Amino acid sequence: MLNRWSDQDAARAVDTYGPAWGEAVALRTYASRLLGREPALVLHGGGNASVKAAWRTVTGDEAPAIFVKASGFDMASIEPAGHPGLDLGALLRLRGLDRLSDEAMVNEVRRALFDTRGPTPSIEALVHAFLPGVFIDHTHADAILALTNQRGGRALVAEALGASAAVLPYVEPGFQLARAASEAAAAAPSAYGLVLMKHGLITWGSSARESYERHVDLVSRAERVAAARARRGATITVAADAVSAAWDRLAGLAPVLRGQLARPTGDADRPWDRVVLQPIVTDGVLALLDREGAKDALVTPALTTDHLIRTRSLPLWIDAPAWGDEAAVRTRFGAAIEAYRQSYGAYVERHRAAMQDGLEEFDPSPRVVLIPGLGAICAGRNAREAAIARDITAQTLDVKGRIAAMGSYEGLSERELFLMEYRGVQHAKLAAPAGALADRVALVTGAAGAIGTGVAAGLLEAGCHVVVTDLPGAALESLAAELDAAFPGRAVGVPMDVTDGASVADAFRFASRTWGGVDLAIVNAGIAHVAALTVMDVEAFRKLERVNIEGTLFVLAECGRHFARQQTGGDVVLVSTKNVFAPGARFGAYSATKAAAHQLARIASLEMADLDVRVNMVSPDAVFSHGARRSGLWAEVGPDRMKARGLDEAGLEEYYRSRNLLKASVTARHVANAVLYFATRQSPTTGATIPVDGGLPDATPR
Repeated sequence: MLNRWSDQDAARAVDTYGPAWGEAVALRTYASRLLGREPALVLHGGGNASVKAAWRTVTGDEAPAIFVKASGFDMASIEPAGHPGLDLGALLRLRGLDRLSDEAMVNEVRRALFDTRGPTPSIEALVHAFLPGVFIDHTHADAILALTNQRGGRALVAEALGASAAVLPYVEPGFQLARAASEAAAAAPSAYGLVLMKHGLITWGSSARESYERHVDLVSRAERVAAARARRGATITVAADAVSAAWDRLAGLAPVLRGQLARPTGDADRPWDRVVLQPIVTDGVLALLDREGAKDALVTPALTTDHLIRTRSLPLWIDAPAWGDEAAVRTRFGAAIEAYRQSYGAYVERHRAAMQDGLEEFDPSPRVVLIPGLGAICAGRNAREAAIARDITAQTLDVKGRIAAMGSYEGLSERELFLMEYRGVQHAKLAAPAGALADRVALVTGAAGAIGTGVAAGLLEAGCHVVVTDLPGAALESLAAELDAAFPGRAVGVPMDVTDGASVADAFRFASRTWGGVDLAIVNAGIAHVAALTVMDVEAFRKLERVNIEGTLFVLAECGRHFARQQTGGDVVLVSTKNVFAPGARFGAYSATKAAAHQLARIASLEMADLDVRVNMVSPDAVFSHGARRSGLWAEVGPDRMKARGLDEAGLEEYYRSRNLLKASVTARHVANAVLYFATRQSPTTGATIPVDGGLPDATPR
């Protein structure tokens, strides 16, 4: 492992944070980030770090303090405030107790906060308080777990680290671990590290640099022993096209898997709790899943109990089916998932008496699915949760692969797993995903225009994951970049030409590879043309036919096929126009082709109802822009309308505002709100149209 310490960067951290927080906390922040940015040490809120220093009270006195990483904070990006200060004396007085429940421990730790507004410190705050050393670092280092999580692991740790680290058998994190760690360190006065079997590594030192470099040194020693003991020929390879073949399969089958991982709610309007998928499809993972004995090696307990709330105690293994037979794949996937749910339910029942009061049972569905020939598929209530499970799974498979090359995996007992999986302080780390559409994936066509941008933003604000599509080019690229910056991890862009059925299918396959499928399609792509019927260019008319009619047909048809494969219903919202009901002179090509598109959507509402797919329309008028994005339709129509009325651009917008009953300016956000009404299923409605026009009597649907 590389030593990434930089005196220059450390000094910069002191200059930045020292004046407000003091040198010790500034260096603690710098060293915490070094650890957190090394995936082989820490993932997604894991790990802990602390420093013992002084706290200056409001009276000007100095009190002994310990600054400990707060629970759930990400070490890779942590700020000084992520290390709340606690009264060290108050914590040390707890060492005299024989027992301390989690509830009492959390209460005592929070009572010790110098600033009661601070975040809750880590469950292992007492471990840091009771151990020697000014700076303390704790990670779940891959190399250490590769030694501890196998038969004979303790001897391997001793071989690798010698007297530099004491070794402690697994103890459930909390007060008992704090006491046991303190006793183990006291019994090995020459040690500057402590290995927690099946848990991780702790090091300490008099300075941030010393503790960090000791940590790197011990991990490096463990890496060398693991490499030396790996059997020759333990690695295998896969065919050159294995990864591309797996991605192709995943594009078609992810919606099947995602649909079967969804759980019924009993609510007719929102009948499914869905998941979002994140796959791992690499040469290494495919090769690992193809190894002889892979199932026995990999369907084993988590590397560390910190992972349980993200991945469950065990992954699901599904033997490779006959890939070309979708019905057979569906049957195999469904049977395996149902068997897993039954097994998980039985596991909970075996240990229910030990479950802490007030905890809800987890969804019994797997969070990690291993399928030879396909890869590792990870699920979460939204993309962030699925990504955390994915990253943990990638680490877990790598470490278990190393262990398989050395010996036999040995994890924690089922009871030990349960006690950590169903522990209140762990569940407190899991916040419910925000937004009514947090478990949904939407695909928006024509997204780079004003209405498409506004709708995409509205969906993202409601928690949705959004695939924005449009013709390739700078407009789509900049939109995808803007949305990803504003809603990290929930917005992606893919070029799509709605006039090409293959391009439409590819966009849905992209969504399936990215998040597992699509639940909501916004059919928004459309173009306009201004000309009287007497001078209408037929080719211009046919261009509108291809985009507005055929494009709508291709998207609706793909929606029907996709939703049938996923089997969890869905929603389609067509962005129609007031011109369907009140066409305008010199606007015949647009009015006629949009009317045809509108009619196709109404027919889709009839044909897809049996799939619980609701197809509805929104009918806007005079949306000129959304922020800096101008409407393509008004770029085409505006000059003609301004010339006919003798108006400039501002005057034209005022004309359209003043002609509706409410004298309202219609915005893309208003259109998004109408889309959200249907997307959130506020009523059992399909085949309906909501006008978004400020009130135009001639355009009222009837």
